[in-house]
Amino acid sequence: MAVATLGAVVVDCPDPAALAGFYAGLLGGKVVQDGEGWAELIEATNTLLAFQAAPGFVPPQWPRPDGSQQFHLDLTVPDLDAAEREVLALGATVLDAEDRKRSFRVYADPAGHPFCLCAS
Repeated sequence: MAVATLGAVVVDCPDPAALAGFYAGLLGGKVVQDGEGWAELIEATNTLLAFQAAPGFVPPQWPRPDGSQQFHLDLTVPDLDAAEREVLALGATVLDAEDRKRSFRVYADPAGHPFCLCAS
């Protein structure tokens, strides 16, 4: 029997409204702010994606020197090239997209969190 259910995925960042806006451009949905330190992306996925202010925020390091994996989002897209153009226009940066034959590419959101675009 499950002990809990997933209520939300919460991403620490310096500017919750701005990062929620980036993901709204990427995933759709509507940004709802709850004060200065919290924003939610609603109506985009079945799981709440929320953004929380983190004073002194330091972006995750990618790749990590020890090779360990970090928490990140895998976002499925029908066309990697078209999706790449869109995420770059929204403010993402390329982390690892040199292998154009691979089924995924790695980017960072405007706050520096890694995420992958994955071919559907």
